Amino acid sequence: MQSLGDRIKYLREQNNLTQKDLASKAELTIVQLSRYETNDRKPDPESLRKLVDALDTNADYLLGRTQDASPDKSANMSFFGGPESYTDDEIAMMEAALKAYREQKKKLLDGEQTK
Repeated sequence: MQSLGDRIKYLREQNNLTQKDLASKAELTIVQLSRYETNDRKPDPESLRKLVDALDTNADYLLGRTQDASPDKSANMSFFGGPESYTDDEIAMMEAALKAYREQKKKLLDGEQTK
């Protein structure tokens, strides 16, 4: 069974990245990345998240819980920087859009029930 470090190194090499490239992309030091790849250290949750994003994979793959290295798009809420980076205006627009969607859906469902 591949270790966390083996999986990081494998994906790094599959993406034709040097340790320097991946460290930069994941906002880690080369020393940190090297220690993760050699299993001298385990990444903290934030570093693991950065590696997942930089390698375009999923944490379950890196942790050895699955053999599927493809990113988990269905559960990824970090699109457009994630909720913590949304502006108040963006939040208001999303809330308005969701409210309009729910009202439209209710009208459609109510219309089907009266038929």
